Amino acid sequence: MMNRIGKVLSWLSGILVVMILFSILGDIVGVSFKYIDINYFLESSMSAGRKGGVYPIIVSTVVITALTVVFTVPLGLLVAIYLSKHFPKQSAFSGYVRSMVHVLSGVPSIVFGLFGNALFCVYFGMGFSLFSGALTLSCMALPLFISSVEKGISSIPNSILQTTKSLGLSLYTTYRSILIPISIPSIIAGLVLSIGRALAETAALIFTSGYVDRLPESIWDSGRTLSVHIYDLAMNVPGGDIGAYKSSFVLILLILFINSSFSIFAKAVFGKGNTV
Repeated sequence: MMNRIGKVLSWLSGILVVMILFSILGDIVGVSFKYIDINYFLESSMSAGRKGGVYPIIVSTVVITALTVVFTVPLGLLVAIYLSKHFPKQSAFSGYVRSMVHVLSGVPSIVFGLFGNALFCVYFGMGFSLFSGALTLSCMALPLFISSVEKGISSIPNSILQTTKSLGLSLYTTYRSILIPISIPSIIAGLVLSIGRALAETAALIFTSGYVDRLPESIWDSGRTLSVHIYDLAMNVPGGDIGAYKSSFVLILLILFINSSFSIFAKAVFGKGNTV
């Protein structure tokens, strides 16, 4: 009886979540389709976003996202590998690192923004720049990415490591050819979660990458991302509601494109993850 009630509640919860998701997406897509055209993707913003397009803002968003991935994936992958396979779970050090990862995943984004401003913009002298914003977003994305990848790698039996070691394979070869391909689903899940959070971030970027909506000439220039642009149009610009809807539609398209690209790239480089 309790199992049936649990299943019914699970189904109802899932249906409710799907309905909320489609309701939000339907509202954004329905309003955006009335006003958006191809020029919106190719023109610069005018009149504080009421007119023109979002081309410079798309460029800033893509650059910050790419830099965030470059900073997050290698470091996060190394930490996840060593936590899952090379540090005893009962050791004080691994327990301390895991606790810090869990604590960081719950820190409010505005705290990351103030930290990034103080450390990257002021102390290291990078100023308001795409580079400072990407480093700050990497600090936010790392906990989610490490937790997801660590769970995937931990589920792989240690006997594989012992077998490859007995065959004389190096650790690099073992991880490059066997363990990482098996962990591709968890790596993609970690990327989707962490980069999805980074793309939707506003508070941390206002304090680090800045607010200007012009086309950046380098990674040391200030730039406005789509999430910051949506926030500005919705909260600070009278008559900016339609622009906020159109920018939200562009952001959804960009998230779908980036997530699909990650999945295709990872499978192309490491295989489909079921080679063993």
